[in-house]
Amino acid sequence: MNSPTTIATSATPDKVNLLGLTRAQMEQFFLDIGEKTFRAQQVLKWIHHAGVIDIAEMSNLGKALREKLAQVAEVRPPEIVSQHDSADGTRKWAIRVDGGGLVEAVLIPDRERATLCVSSQVGCSLDCSFCSTGKQGFMQDLSAAEIIGQVWLAIKSFDAFQSGKGRVVTNVVMMGMGEPLLNFDNVVSAMNLMMEDLAYGISKRRVTLSTSGVVPALDKLAEVSEASLAISLHAPNDALRNELVPINRKYPIARLLESSRNYIDAQSDNKRVVTVEYTLMAGVNDQPEHARELAVLLQDFPCKINLIPFNPFPQSQYRRPSGNAVSRFWQVLVDAGYIVTVRTTRGDDIDAACGQLVGQVVDRTRRSERYRNAAGQNQVIEAG
Repeated sequence: MNSPTTIATSATPDKVNLLGLTRAQMEQFFLDIGEKTFRAQQVLKWIHHAGVIDIAEMSNLGKALREKLAQVAEVRPPEIVSQHDSADGTRKWAIRVDGGGLVEAVLIPDRERATLCVSSQVGCSLDCSFCSTGKQGFMQDLSAAEIIGQVWLAIKSFDAFQSGKGRVVTNVVMMGMGEPLLNFDNVVSAMNLMMEDLAYGISKRRVTLSTSGVVPALDKLAEVSEASLAISLHAPNDALRNELVPINRKYPIARLLESSRNYIDAQSDNKRVVTVEYTLMAGVNDQPEHARELAVLLQDFPCKINLIPFNPFPQSQYRRPSGNAVSRFWQVLVDAGYIVTVRTTRGDDIDAACGQLVGQVVDRTRRSERYRNAAGQNQVIEAG
């Protein structure tokens, strides 16, 4: 474990945390306290461009305004509890949020790009059978400040604000702990800040929301966001997806694909596609017949496919597929004309790989205990 520069702060009752306010919200805040809206631009730059959280250091604000702000507002990032660096350069943080829950964020460097995987909830209520986070149950939603705070902390951990290397985070994916669309308003606000020029200025093509298929919220998202979209599919038919992704029983594949297409069609950029995420599990969904079925399912659907070999976690009933199985699956889809990538496993030595994020979450549902008991009664599925 590496020792990070710990930033530990506690909430101050009745103070507004400016860290999570969008430009529009910040402007309204200043109007509400009797100030001009241009102050919002100044404060946004101090927080997100310069990494300043002490209002007293915001030197282009008058002394009277700084004193006034300090009485009603604060800039409070969440607290870093631990930091782990992988041999491959991946960095993972455990972060404490209000209420005491822990979430995890992961930064994955790749040549000129660095992708930050951001959490939106403490735990998750969807209970996808192959995801360790889901086995913890759901504890709470994160605030917009706690979501964007993960971006702020990632940059701060490299001293990038001070060095001017604020582009240490080039891409953000809402693929960490939780289902983003079940924390709709806070996630949208945080993504808006990610794309805001006065904050992080990340391209809408480089901010991606990943959903397991909360269709009504996805329909609503098209009205308020231009972020890129990824869907966690993981099965080529409803029968199998019902087992792997239980929300499919409420919103089956056809509805998810229709909603996803509508989201893409609503964007100003008509060249957008949906990323289809498909976790390959040995003997479960990784056979050539599954690939052929997937190829038929996604005909005429604007997408690229990201294959993710399963990353094991304790008490998991699934196994990672063989390299040959992954190659066969990939080849079927490529031959069918799809753009297909295979996600390289990164950070598995620090449990930061896809599907491994679990955090030290208080399991209030006892779901993980039930899962362990059930796992002990069932034979582990072997590779096909």
